[in-house]
Amino acid sequence: MESCDGMVRSYYIYRFVTPNCPVNKFASVQLSGSSCAALPLTRSRRRSRRRELPPSMETPPDGYRRNVGICLVNPSKKIFTASRINIPDTWQMPQGGAGEGEDLMNAAMRELREETGVTSAEFVAEAPYWLTYDFPPQARERLSRRWGTNYKGQTQKWFLFKFTGKEEEINLLGDGSETPEFKDWAWLLPERVLELAVEFKKPVYEQVMKVFGPYLQADADADEDSAAQNETESTPV
Repeated sequence: MESCDGMVRSYYIYRFVTPNCPVNKFASVQLSGSSCAALPLTRSRRRSRRRELPPSMETPPDGYRRNVGICLVNPSKKIFTASRINIPDTWQMPQGGAGEGEDLMNAAMRELREETGVTSAEFVAEAPYWLTYDFPPQARERLSRRWGTNYKGQTQKWFLFKFTGKEEEINLLGDGSETPEFKDWAWLLPERVLELAVEFKKPVYEQVMKVFGPYLQADADADEDSAAQNETESTPV
C-alpha cells in the first residue's frame, strides 16, 4: 500500500473530504489533509505514475468518442446503477457523449438529467484523467451504423456527484429530451456495481472505484462512527 505522500493529485481530487486518510479495498489514492498531506511529486514521478495506468491519460486519444461518466451516490454512499433496456442483464452508471467544445461538467449534469431525471446533485470530485475502453466488434459495427462514425470505443471523464433530492425525483424516462435507456435502477455497493458491469467496461469501472473510493470510505467511516455513538448513547448504564 502506498503512503499518503506518494499519491498522484490526491490534494486536487479529495480536497472536498475528511483528512483522515482512510483507505478501502478499492482505494489506490489516499486523502490529503493536515494529518496526511500530499507532498509535491517530481515530473519524473508523475510520468512514471501515468505509465502504470495504461488505460488512463490526461488528454482524450484520437479515434475515440468523447464521453462523460457519472458516479452518483446517495447519503448511504451507495451508487446509482441502472439496467439497460436493450442489453439484458447489463447494469451501468449513467454516461453519455460530450459535444465538441462542450464543458465536461455541464455535459455530465446534462446526461444525468436526460437519463435519470435527476437535477438535485452536488458536485464532489472529478477524475484527473481520461479512461478509455474499446467497443467489442459487434457493438462497434452497430454503433458505427447508428452514429455514422467509426469510433474504436469511448474515452470518458468521470464525475462524482452526491444525490441531494428525494427518490421520487428519479425518473428513467429522463427529462423527455432523449429516448429512455434504462428500465430498472438500484442503489448498490461498489463491489456489486463491479460485478454487474459488462465485461469490456470493467477495467474502467475498477479505475473509477479506485479514484473515488477514498471519498466513499471516508463517509462510510463517518457513518460507522455516528452509528456507534448513537448505540452508546442509547445503551442503558
